[in-house]
Amino acid sequence: MSSPFPQGMFESAFRPAWWLRNPHAQTLFSSFFRKPPSLAREREELLLPDGDFLDLDWHGPVGWSGATPLVLVVHGLSGSSDSHYVLGLQAALAKQGWASVAMNCRGASRPNNRPRAYHAGASDDILAVLQHMVARYPQTPRALVGYSLGGSMTLTLMGQQQHEAPVFAAVAVSVPLQLELCADRMDSGFSRVYRQHFMETLVAHWRDKAVHLEQLGDSESAEKVLGQLARGPFQSFWQYDNELVAPLHGYQDVHDYYHRASPRQFLSSITRPTLVIQSADDPFMTPEVLPGIQELSSAVHFELCQRGGHVGFIEGGTPRAPAYYLESRIPDFLTHQWQAIQGRGELLG
Repeated sequence: MSSPFPQGMFESAFRPAWWLRNPHAQTLFSSFFRKPPSLAREREELLLPDGDFLDLDWHGPVGWSGATPLVLVVHGLSGSSDSHYVLGLQAALAKQGWASVAMNCRGASRPNNRPRAYHAGASDDILAVLQHMVARYPQTPRALVGYSLGGSMTLTLMGQQQHEAPVFAAVAVSVPLQLELCADRMDSGFSRVYRQHFMETLVAHWRDKAVHLEQLGDSESAEKVLGQLARGPFQSFWQYDNELVAPLHGYQDVHDYYHRASPRQFLSSITRPTLVIQSADDPFMTPEVLPGIQELSSAVHFELCQRGGHVGFIEGGTPRAPAYYLESRIPDFLTHQWQAIQGRGELLG
């Protein structure tokens, strides 16, 4: 291949650590054994037009002036700005002189002020944060990175905004590209353990939200959330998405949500350089989730790893000092794209 970042789909250079070749080991290792870096971050509450808010956590190298890129990082389902992969990437970006802002999706950092939370198609909140970044640092180049469900929102935004996307490049990791297929996968084998964890965590967040809404004096919204929760217990993502996500976010039902919010449909519309990193052994997905070459626009670089789990991608090192592939690969890709626009003398509005 003539370029280290070829267009189309290509096999990744990533090779899993010899002691982490199992997909579940890749997926779970960091959650149980990684001590994430301790970062000095600035918390900002961003007010949204509908009266809600997002918590943003800014981090950058000492003395950062806005001359080098600023990267928005979006976590996955039931994650937050404190997720190990978010903190790891923020530290890696700062090491090369870039700043970053980690977005907490609605309700991820604390109960939010509206019934809605976040979902695969919620690109509007990402766009609101990017526009805020433009207002705060208008001359600074920007990039976007999303993991898992955050990757879904990232690809959706990039496909919807196309040339209007206020970033020079984007990266999406371990994305549930076809939601109904991923929901089915979570109902089989060991993946049911992950599903149970998600259900317990998410339902607890919704209950906290209902209490918070009641305390705000919004009894109608609190009752609405509790009414949907009463349709549980939720035994599958199909049921959870049908009873909670779809009705509380403007979808007719789970079929409408999966159809309209699955990000695979947006891959052909993306016009700015976008790296998608997927693993063939991701326990949240099946091979049928992967797109065909004809579905990828010329701006999409689709990197397929044979092993890597879900947001795992741990290579080499030792169990005491592992190497995290994403924290070198993502900065390398973004640096390459930034250098490319500098070389062409391009400016982003």
